[in-house]
Amino acid sequence: MAMSNEEIISPNPTRSRNNSGAGFRGATARGPVIDQDGREIRPETLGPQAGGFHFDFGTSSANPFGNLTREQRLARLDALSKLLDVAFIVPGTNIRYGIDGLIGLIPVVGDIITTAISLWVVREARALGAPWHLTTRMLGNVALDGVVGLVPLAGDAFDVMFRANVRNVRMLQRWLDKQPR
Repeated sequence: MAMSNEEIISPNPTRSRNNSGAGFRGATARGPVIDQDGREIRPETLGPQAGGFHFDFGTSSANPFGNLTREQRLARLDALSKLLDVAFIVPGTNIRYGIDGLIGLIPVVGDIITTAISLWVVREARALGAPWHLTTRMLGNVALDGVVGLVPLAGDAFDVMFRANVRNVRMLQRWLDKQPR
């Protein structure tokens, strides 16, 4: 039986009453909790997480940003810098470029995106304990790459040749090699 527009907008009070107990009555659940196999789960076995969703990325093994060793962080930064600056080769030449040069072809927005990624590399260096003079030099490289990259075409050629991220990770590696473990 089809409902008229009035019934949809202002439902019949006898129709809106739900005697089954399965209706939504706020944040508390009514009725049994059923698992994937169709078995009922008792509420006391659910624990305190049953009150709502809870994401704990700090201790999860699925978190790509937590609990990494210094070598793992450095390897991740090295891989990211190579992807950004030297991942591809222009066919028939020795000229290497990365996604920094490709994304930089998008006017303004591309350069903002690649500068933000480069700033994340500097932030990770700081988290690894890099001193202020090293992070200042790294920020200078990122600023130069970002500002010159805003110039159409010439800035993209500069992005391909300057390779700020590879420079920054190389500086960080040299500094870390001098530090005691």
